[in-house]
Amino acid sequence: MTSMLSNLTIPQLQKEAADFARIESKHSEPSLYGTDNGKKVGTYLEHKFQEHLKVRYKYVRGSSAEGIDFPQLEVDIKVTSSKQPQSSCPFDSARQKIYGLGYSLLVFVYDKHDDPKTRSANLEILHTVFVERERTADYQTTSGLRRLLDNNANEDDIVAFFEERMLPVEDIAARKLAEEVLKTPPGIGYLTISNALQWRLQYKRVIDEAGKVGGILRLV
Repeated sequence: MTSMLSNLTIPQLQKEAADFARIESKHSEPSLYGTDNGKKVGTYLEHKFQEHLKVRYKYVRGSSAEGIDFPQLEVDIKVTSSKQPQSSCPFDSARQKIYGLGYSLLVFVYDKHDDPKTRSANLEILHTVFVERERTADYQTTSGLRRLLDNNANEDDIVAFFEERMLPVEDIAARKLAEEVLKTPPGIGYLTISNALQWRLQYKRVIDEAGKVGGILRLV
């Protein structure tokens, strides 16, 4: 049976995510009734989507060691509530704020309703957005750097900007990063990435810009 399955591609992943979101939005789930635990909801949706894909396609499923859900496609799933659309992701380096996370994001944004009559929960998926890896940098950092470069910034200006933005990078690495920015200006990212031991990703801007900006696709 497995040999009959086709290999999963990014366009198929996007199509299946849209189909899954529509189906799941009509589903009632007793196991989630009464819970406000975002991690539990996220795990439920991610696992259910993986089960949806598993019977249709061949693909390598990511592990916590690999860090992302679809390592071959370089895509990670993020599930978040519409009340506060954000999640965390592993910190690799300060460079991610400027040049992106290094992989694309498939973001499901849900609104949860509990039905006391049936004692079940409904997850209405309001937005399903695919953010291509080139758009996964921090908006204020990348747009600020582009403004500096348009104003003939030099290495010192860029290092000073890093300090103002409290970019988590040591002095020598900051100089190297500034040189890289001068040689290879970054594209504009559309995430809001807050400094922490893990990056805190916020998705309001990608939700607002989905379908309007290249590299941010509104699937649903």
